[in-house]
Amino acid sequence: MARVSALLSPVLVLFGCDLCLVRANRPPSPVNVTVTQLKANSATVSWDVPEGDVVIGYAILQQRQDGQMQRFIREVNTTNRACVLWDLAEDADYIIQVQSIGLYGESQASKRVHFRTLKETDRLPSNSSNQGDITMEGLDKDRQLQTGEIIIIVAVLLMWAAVIALFCRQYDIIKDNDSNNNKEKTKPSSEHSTPERPSGGLLRSKKKSPSVNIIEV
Repeated sequence: MARVSALLSPVLVLFGCDLCLVRANRPPSPVNVTVTQLKANSATVSWDVPEGDVVIGYAILQQRQDGQMQRFIREVNTTNRACVLWDLAEDADYIIQVQSIGLYGESQASKRVHFRTLKETDRLPSNSSNQGDITMEGLDKDRQLQTGEIIIIVAVLLMWAAVIALFCRQYDIIKDNDSNNNKEKTKPSSEHSTPERPSGGLLRSKKKSPSVNIIEV
Protein backbone atom coordinates (compact mmCIF):
# COMPACT_ATOMS: atom_id res chain seq x y z
CA MET A 1 0.00 0.00 0.00
CA ALA A 2 2.87 2.30 0.78
CA ARG A 3 4.28 1.79 -2.71
CA VAL A 4 0.88 2.46 -4.32
CA SER A 5 0.51 5.64 -2.34
CA ALA A 6 3.99 6.70 -3.35
CA LEU A 7 3.18 6.15 -7.01
CA LEU A 8 -0.18 7.95 -6.87
CA SER A 9 1.10 10.98 -5.03
CA PRO A 10 2.92 12.53 -8.02
CA VAL A 11 -0.12 11.89 -10.21
CA LEU A 12 -2.44 13.60 -7.77
CA VAL A 13 -0.07 16.52 -7.49
CA LEU A 14 0.08 16.95 -11.27
CA PHE A 15 -3.70 16.69 -11.55
CA GLY A 16 -4.16 19.29 -8.84
CA CYS A 17 -1.71 21.64 -10.59
CA ASP A 18 -3.54 21.24 -13.90
CA LEU A 19 -6.84 21.92 -12.20
CA CYS A 20 -5.45 25.07 -10.62
CA LEU A 21 -4.13 26.26 -13.98
CA VAL A 22 -7.49 25.64 -15.62
CA ARG A 23 -9.26 27.62 -12.95
CA ALA A 24 -6.71 30.41 -13.22
CA ASN A 25 -7.19 30.63 -17.01
CA ARG A 26 -10.96 30.76 -16.87
CA PRO A 27 -12.44 34.09 -17.97
CA PRO A 28 -14.11 36.29 -15.37
CA SER A 29 -17.85 36.44 -15.04
CA PRO A 30 -19.80 38.76 -17.39
CA VAL A 31 -20.76 42.18 -16.06
CA ASN A 32 -23.52 44.70 -16.76
CA VAL A 33 -26.08 42.01 -17.51
CA THR A 34 -29.32 43.74 -18.57
CA VAL A 35 -32.64 42.74 -20.11
CA THR A 36 -34.23 45.04 -22.71
CA GLN A 37 -36.86 45.00 -25.46
CA LEU A 38 -39.36 43.24 -23.26
CA LYS A 39 -42.42 41.78 -24.97
CA ALA A 40 -45.09 39.25 -24.08
CA ASN A 41 -43.14 36.25 -25.43
CA SER A 42 -39.56 37.47 -25.91
CA ALA A 43 -36.80 39.59 -24.42
CA THR A 44 -33.17 40.49 -25.17
CA VAL A 45 -30.35 39.91 -22.68
CA SER A 46 -26.99 41.67 -23.13
CA TRP A 47 -23.77 41.80 -21.14
CA ASP A 48 -20.15 43.01 -21.17
CA VAL A 49 -16.88 41.08 -20.91
CA PRO A 50 -13.80 42.56 -19.19
CA GLU A 51 -11.07 43.50 -21.66
CA GLY A 52 -8.00 41.35 -22.06
CA ASP A 53 -9.72 37.99 -21.65
CA VAL A 54 -10.18 35.54 -24.53
CA VAL A 55 -13.86 34.62 -24.78
CA ILE A 56 -15.10 32.27 -27.49
CA GLY A 57 -18.77 31.98 -26.51
CA TYR A 58 -21.38 32.27 -23.82
CA ALA A 59 -23.84 30.21 -21.82
CA ILE A 60 -27.19 31.42 -20.45
CA LEU A 61 -29.23 29.76 -17.74
CA GLN A 62 -32.90 30.76 -18.03
CA GLN A 63 -35.58 29.61 -15.61
CA ARG A 64 -38.98 30.68 -14.46
CA GLN A 65 -39.15 31.92 -10.92
CA ASP A 66 -41.87 29.40 -10.07
CA GLY A 67 -39.56 26.58 -11.20
CA GLN A 68 -41.89 25.24 -13.89
CA MET A 69 -39.41 25.60 -16.77
CA GLN A 70 -35.62 25.78 -17.11
CA ARG A 71 -33.53 26.28 -20.25
CA PHE A 72 -29.80 26.26 -20.90
CA ILE A 73 -28.45 28.11 -23.95
CA ARG A 74 -24.84 27.56 -25.02
CA GLU A 75 -23.07 28.96 -28.08
CA VAL A 76 -19.37 28.93 -28.98
CA ASN A 77 -17.23 30.42 -31.78
CA THR A 78 -18.99 33.75 -31.48
CA THR A 79 -18.21 37.21 -30.22
CA ASN A 80 -21.83 38.20 -29.62
CA ARG A 81 -22.63 39.97 -26.38
CA ALA A 82 -26.41 39.67 -26.65
CA CYS A 83 -29.03 36.96 -27.07
CA VAL A 84 -32.77 36.97 -27.80
CA LEU A 85 -34.87 34.80 -25.49
CA TRP A 86 -37.86 33.29 -27.32
CA ASP A 87 -40.94 31.29 -26.35
CA LEU A 88 -41.37 33.01 -23.02
CA ALA A 89 -44.63 32.82 -21.10
CA GLU A 90 -46.83 35.88 -20.99
CA ASP A 91 -46.83 37.93 -17.77
CA ALA A 92 -44.33 35.60 -16.04
CA ASP A 93 -41.26 36.14 -13.83
CA TYR A 94 -37.87 34.85 -15.02
CA ILE A 95 -34.33 34.62 -13.69
CA ILE A 96 -31.24 34.50 -15.93
CA GLN A 97 -27.51 34.10 -15.39
CA VAL A 98 -24.76 34.42 -17.98
CA GLN A 99 -21.37 32.66 -18.21
CA SER A 100 -18.41 33.39 -20.48
CA ILE A 101 -16.79 30.47 -22.30
CA GLY A 102 -13.01 30.67 -22.66
CA LEU A 103 -10.32 28.41 -24.09
CA TYR A 104 -9.93 26.53 -20.79
CA GLY A 105 -13.48 26.43 -19.48
CA GLU A 106 -16.37 28.54 -18.34
CA SER A 107 -16.49 31.45 -15.97
CA GLN A 108 -18.51 31.66 -12.83
CA ALA A 109 -22.15 32.59 -13.34
CA SER A 110 -23.01 36.26 -13.26
CA LYS A 111 -25.37 37.83 -10.77
CA ARG A 112 -28.95 36.77 -11.12
CA VAL A 113 -31.19 39.12 -13.09
CA HIS A 114 -34.94 39.10 -12.56
CA PHE A 115 -37.42 40.32 -15.18
CA ARG A 116 -41.10 39.96 -15.97
CA THR A 117 -42.61 39.58 -19.43
CA LEU A 118 -45.44 41.82 -20.58
CA LYS A 119 -49.06 41.09 -21.25
CA GLU A 120 -50.41 41.02 -24.79
CA THR A 121 -52.35 44.22 -24.10
CA ASP A 122 -49.31 46.08 -22.76
CA ARG A 123 -47.43 48.35 -25.15
CA LEU A 124 -44.75 49.95 -23.00
CA PRO A 125 -42.27 47.77 -21.07
CA SER A 126 -42.41 47.93 -17.29
CA ASN A 127 -39.28 47.88 -15.12
CA SER A 128 -38.88 45.54 -12.16
CA SER A 129 -36.01 45.07 -9.74
CA ASN A 130 -35.32 42.95 -6.65
CA GLN A 131 -32.97 43.65 -3.78
CA GLY A 132 -29.43 42.47 -4.57
CA ASP A 133 -30.15 42.04 -8.30
CA ILE A 134 -29.31 44.25 -11.25
CA THR A 135 -32.10 46.57 -12.33
CA MET A 136 -33.17 46.02 -15.92
CA GLU A 137 -34.70 48.65 -18.17
CA GLY A 138 -37.03 48.22 -21.16
CA LEU A 139 -36.92 50.68 -24.03
CA ASP A 140 -39.56 51.10 -26.70
CA LYS A 141 -37.11 51.53 -29.58
CA ASP A 142 -39.50 50.20 -32.23
CA ARG A 143 -41.96 53.02 -31.65
CA GLN A 144 -39.21 55.67 -31.90
CA LEU A 145 -38.03 54.16 -35.19
CA GLN A 146 -41.56 54.19 -36.60
CA THR A 147 -41.99 57.87 -35.69
CA GLY A 148 -38.78 58.81 -37.52
CA GLU A 149 -39.86 56.88 -40.62
CA ILE A 150 -43.25 58.64 -40.66
CA ILE A 151 -41.57 62.08 -40.51
CA ILE A 152 -39.30 61.20 -43.45
CA ILE A 153 -42.25 59.92 -45.53
CA VAL A 154 -44.29 63.08 -44.87
CA ALA A 155 -41.35 65.30 -45.87
CA VAL A 156 -40.89 63.41 -49.14
CA LEU A 157 -44.60 63.64 -49.96
CA LEU A 158 -44.63 67.40 -49.36
CA MET A 159 -41.61 67.80 -51.64
CA TRP A 160 -43.30 65.85 -54.43
CA ALA A 161 -46.50 67.88 -54.02
CA ALA A 162 -44.53 71.12 -54.44
CA VAL A 163 -42.84 69.82 -57.59
CA ILE A 164 -46.17 68.71 -59.11
CA ALA A 165 -47.80 72.09 -58.33
CA LEU A 166 -44.92 73.95 -59.99
CA PHE A 167 -45.15 71.73 -63.06
CA CYS A 168 -48.90 72.30 -63.40
CA ARG A 169 -48.44 76.05 -63.15
CA GLN A 170 -45.81 76.08 -65.90
CA TYR A 171 -48.02 73.87 -68.07
CA ASP A 172 -50.99 76.29 -67.73
CA ILE A 173 -48.80 79.25 -68.72
CA ILE A 174 -47.51 77.44 -71.84
CA LYS A 175 -51.05 76.38 -72.78
CA ASP A 176 -52.38 79.97 -72.52
CA ASN A 177 -49.57 81.29 -74.72
CA ASP A 178 -50.28 78.67 -77.39
CA SER A 179 -54.01 79.48 -77.46
CA ASN A 180 -53.32 83.23 -77.89
CA ASN A 181 -50.95 82.57 -80.78
CA ASN A 182 -53.54 80.40 -82.56
CA LYS A 183 -56.21 83.13 -82.29
CA GLU A 184 -53.91 85.70 -83.89
CA LYS A 185 -53.14 83.39 -86.81
CA THR A 186 -56.83 82.69 -87.64
CA LYS A 187 -57.89 86.44 -87.66
CA PRO A 188 -58.92 87.56 -91.31
CA SER A 189 -56.86 90.30 -92.99
CA SER A 190 -58.24 93.38 -94.88
CA GLU A 191 -56.43 92.47 -98.07
CA HIS A 192 -58.76 89.53 -98.75
CA SER A 193 -62.03 91.47 -98.27
CA THR A 194 -64.73 91.17 -100.96
CA PRO A 195 -64.65 94.10 -103.52
CA GLU A 196 -67.69 96.28 -103.69
CA ARG A 197 -69.77 96.43 -106.91
CA PRO A 198 -70.16 99.86 -108.61
CA SER A 199 -73.44 101.60 -108.01
CA GLY A 200 -75.95 101.93 -110.84
CA GLY A 201 -77.44 98.51 -111.00
CA LEU A 202 -77.03 96.15 -113.90
CA LEU A 203 -75.27 97.32 -117.09
CA ARG A 204 -77.43 97.33 -120.15
CA SER A 205 -75.97 96.52 -123.50
CA LYS A 206 -76.27 99.29 -126.15
CA LYS A 207 -78.10 98.43 -129.46
CA LYS A 208 -77.27 100.17 -132.67
CA SER A 209 -80.31 101.76 -134.41
CA PRO A 210 -80.72 100.68 -138.03
CA SER A 211 -79.78 103.28 -140.59
CA VAL A 212 -82.60 104.53 -142.98
CA ASN A 213 -81.75 105.46 -146.51
CA ILE A 214 -84.19 108.02 -148.19
CA ILE A 215 -84.52 107.81 -151.98
CA GLU A 216 -85.85 110.86 -153.85
CA VAL A 217 -88.00 110.40 -156.93
